[in-house]
Amino acid sequence: MSRENLGSWPVAILAGGLATRLRPATEKIPKALITVAGQPFLAHQLRLLQSAGIRKVVLCVGYRGEMIEQEFGNGRNFGVELSYSFDGPELLGTGGALKKAQLLLGQRFLVLYGDSYLPIDYAAPAQAFSASRKLGLMTVYRNEGRWDTSNVWFQDGAIKSYSKKEQRSEMRYIDYGLGILDSTALAPWPDGKAFDLADVYCDLISRNELAGFEVEQRFYEIGSPEGLVELDAMLRSQQLSVSP
Repeated sequence: MSRENLGSWPVAILAGGLATRLRPATEKIPKALITVAGQPFLAHQLRLLQSAGIRKVVLCVGYRGEMIEQEFGNGRNFGVELSYSFDGPELLGTGGALKKAQLLLGQRFLVLYGDSYLPIDYAAPAQAFSASRKLGLMTVYRNEGRWDTSNVWFQDGAIKSYSKKEQRSEMRYIDYGLGILDSTALAPWPDGKAFDLADVYCDLISRNELAGFEVEQRFYEIGSPEGLVELDAMLRSQQLSVSP
């Protein structure tokens, strides 16, 4: 099987939330601009994606999104083509934001949470998605409750159940933070209305249309103060290791 060329795959970054868990730091700036290891978090995200071969990124923004556009522009400084999809007067949630950005994203695309830093081979899940012939794919990590609450029942290569609210003893995995969707997966959902990406995933599971892909590398995130401190330390250690 040939390796996927990620240059043709758009990536949606969901960066429209209010980031209330990081307040007061996010009272005046969006989460994407929080300083991590001396730079805005989004700068680290874009460099990671560019190094993986990704060239097109669509930022789904809401809260103070104009500040992100002013800071990052068209993405040229990071080696990517950066576009913006604004929620508008009301926040659309992670699913509604993707629905609004469909014209920019096209038929198939990767989707990444705006607070996730995922040091993996992005081509591997893209290849698995293409091979699955399903409408969606969720990357999962065997978490066992370590880094956050486990929320995925993943067994024999298949996702049996997913919920951020209802815990089951079989849930030993966690949504890693990277998904892949065919735009058809969003067809049942209304335009201009708020809904969650988690609801899209659950709908796909009910129709046996969500593939699962297990990754081995742990995830990093800035969705919590603890995660922010941990990622900052990890990136600073990387900077020290490559400095002359």
